[in-house]
Amino acid sequence: MDNAGMHARAILLSLLCLAPLTAAAQPVRQAVLETSAGTIVWDLLADKAPSHVALFIKTAEEGGFDGTSFHRMVRYGIVQGGDPVTKDPAARDRFGSGGLNMLTPEVSDELLTKGAVAAVQIPGKPDSAGTQFFMCINPQPALDGKYTVFARVVEGILVAQKISETPVDEKGLATERVELTKVTIREKPAPAPEPFSTEPVEALARYRAVLETSAGTITVSFTPGKAPNHVRNFLRLADAGVYDGTSFHRVVKGFVIQSGHLPTRKEPLGERQQSFIRPLKAEFNDQAHDAGTLSMARTEDPDSATSSFFIVTARAQALDGRYTAFGKVESGLDVVQEIEAVAVNGETPVERVELIRVRVEKR
Repeated sequence: MDNAGMHARAILLSLLCLAPLTAAAQPVRQAVLETSAGTIVWDLLADKAPSHVALFIKTAEEGGFDGTSFHRMVRYGIVQGGDPVTKDPAARDRFGSGGLNMLTPEVSDELLTKGAVAAVQIPGKPDSAGTQFFMCINPQPALDGKYTVFARVVEGILVAQKISETPVDEKGLATERVELTKVTIREKPAPAPEPFSTEPVEALARYRAVLETSAGTITVSFTPGKAPNHVRNFLRLADAGVYDGTSFHRVVKGFVIQSGHLPTRKEPLGERQQSFIRPLKAEFNDQAHDAGTLSMARTEDPDSATSSFFIVTARAQALDGRYTAFGKVESGLDVVQEIEAVAVNGETPVERVELIRVRVEKR
């Protein structure tokens, strides 16, 4: 270790002895990383690695990370940053050499699973960690027990994944600059309730959804008294834009038109959108599957509905009590009929019928 490294380490150890950061003394804190690719949020694991968290917070509050870059990455594997040398793009030949030799290991039972954030160390020198870190885009089990995990990505893993796709040279160094523009430390906010999770049934009945399609507009109203959780789910997905850019992928003439199937979506879901996709417990009820009924598609498992829904085009008694009906077409039944009339190959439209956007309105 050089003299500068020894001096920096002595100062840090003195600081930690005077003001140790422990879970008992501090609330749960988060780091908000604003990058040129998007925002990433970490939970800081002060109970697992107090010295590493203390150094990270100190460096962040002094602006030590601002203007650095993510200099090394393995596509869909890891992303590395935190080197102060990377503030100078002209010093590329020294990227990866700064901010080291400051900490001793704090290896815990935290595994290097997806989203784990660990301290970088020089190969063969476990006491060489410092400000450099790497994020795991996917699990790295070969590294378990060898590196200090001091944080976890709780928002923005898709941003980190995007950063991992940055082109690299033969040494694994990024050939394009992805900048860490600012790091902010905050207390972890209390979890907010999911959209449409707290409204009473009477309030849910005042919502409607406007389906803008390539064939015209369909407006649906809801029957939350029959299937409240399905109504909440549809409103949540619609409000989050999950349905936007999907298609009416299934048309069965004299029976149903179906949409909301995620593989038909033009763009991949964002992280927040993905968090809303989950199986729904069936809410079979006495609403009849008449023409214009809005109902949820599923597999053979009654509790397997997620996002795909259908609109009935003719009386379908066989569906009553076996599929969860949760709304009906309020206007635009002629558009439903137009979609039903498209040319099909089996049950698949020959030409794409787009569900352009779903708007939630309150009456």
